[in-house]
Amino acid sequence: MEDWVTIKNLRAKNPEMSLREIARLVQASPNTVKNALQRTEAPSYRRQDKSNPFLDPFKKLILELITVKHLRGSRVLEEIRSKGYQGGNTAFYAHVRTIKPEARKDFTPYETLPGEQSQFDWSPYSVLIAGEITKVIIFSYINGFSRYRILQASLSEDQGAVLEALENGLIASGGVPQRVQTDNAKAFVHNPSRRNFHWNERYLHFCGQYHFEPTRSLPGHPWSKGKVERPFAYLEDHFIAGNSFENFEDLARKLRAFQDKVNAREHATLKTTPDALIANDREAFSPLPESRYIGIKEESRKVTADCLLSYNGSRYSVPWMFAGKHVWLRLSRGYYLEIYSQANAPVARHMLSLRKGAVIIEKSHYRTHPGATAAFDRLCLSFSESFPGQELFLEKLRAQKRLNARRHLSQMLELARLYHRDDFLKAIAVSLEYNVFTASFMSGYLEKHFQHTFDLPARPMPPPLAGEPVTRDLREYTLPEDPQTHSPIIQ
Repeated sequence: MEDWVTIKNLRAKNPEMSLREIARLVQASPNTVKNALQRTEAPSYRRQDKSNPFLDPFKKLILELITVKHLRGSRVLEEIRSKGYQGGNTAFYAHVRTIKPEARKDFTPYETLPGEQSQFDWSPYSVLIAGEITKVIIFSYINGFSRYRILQASLSEDQGAVLEALENGLIASGGVPQRVQTDNAKAFVHNPSRRNFHWNERYLHFCGQYHFEPTRSLPGHPWSKGKVERPFAYLEDHFIAGNSFENFEDLARKLRAFQDKVNAREHATLKTTPDALIANDREAFSPLPESRYIGIKEESRKVTADCLLSYNGSRYSVPWMFAGKHVWLRLSRGYYLEIYSQANAPVARHMLSLRKGAVIIEKSHYRTHPGATAAFDRLCLSFSESFPGQELFLEKLRAQKRLNARRHLSQMLELARLYHRDDFLKAIAVSLEYNVFTASFMSGYLEKHFQHTFDLPARPMPPPLAGEPVTRDLREYTLPEDPQTHSPIIQ
């Protein structure tokens, strides 16, 4: 370009100067000088496009994934590598820029010390589950220093589901940070205005249980929790887009595998993996409380005489001893209906029906204690081992209920698993006082006069399932038939 400018200036100042004289001054050939004088634009180097043998077989697929399915370049690169692409990243992204130029995005980095801050947010997605478009909520909890994240799926985004996901994020991280950054959703903030700002009271109660400071992003300032905002784009491009799932459990299992993959991947800013840095966060975390946050007493239901309760248009079974009684309900992850007794003891758990009018029954809820099939003496031995010194109770039970003493005793043993030992001993004493030895009498007394409740212990997130799911041929469950009667032979 400098030679072109010099040649133009020499000819402009000395119109009579020959091509040879100009060529001698700039040390170029006369033909070069002639071509330069004929050009109206400055010369520039343009590299000749060459065909890439590694990339050519995948150009149609790349074009479809970017223009039709709207996948990001990094996701497309993963797809073509899985199909045999062996070329480099530079050639791939150079080709992608010719298809869809990327706009530059600037952001302000924001770093925190180990254990100082975590961020929490969620986003709705429409995914294909069992062949049907289903709205799914993906919760994301990310630790600010290590970028270690916990991803959870739910079919609900009410406050109960939000606090459950946040709690699971704290437990899976292994401790409690100094503060948790959220947005201004109603689950956290009652009034987001600066003048009359007010936290949600139940959320403050949750913060008090786990001893962290709640902080929020001001309206219109998403950059203040960009660590949890930006990964949603990666989640959408590399997990949600183009995927389908057999059921909700399949979605949760694959999401956990994706979470482990992301945590084991080198972070572009940190130049190491979140798995390697989470130990620094955990050293600075405050310890978890001894028990989980109990906010289950939101909805109460009365169980019908046929051991069923109604929820959201469907009916679900509970154990026989709760027929006619009131129980507490808790919706977990928007998919599991957890049922608790008045003493906070878990008594049943069902997968929530996705259609109304369904009747979900667990047959064991209508059976007596598994030991009921054994001899009465064996049940008496089990009762004596659990409650020594109650021989008089057993003798009176045997004498008063000669025909069905075994059934009553087996049901009493089942009640003993659902109530505190001291409450059950008090029920035995009342039975002796009134000379009434029936399981229904003890069940009614315990329901009205229990004094002890069970605490739900803090539990870690379950480990991921190893390997692929194993399926078995259904013919293995087919019983052999009698060749004469053609009826199944039961061994």
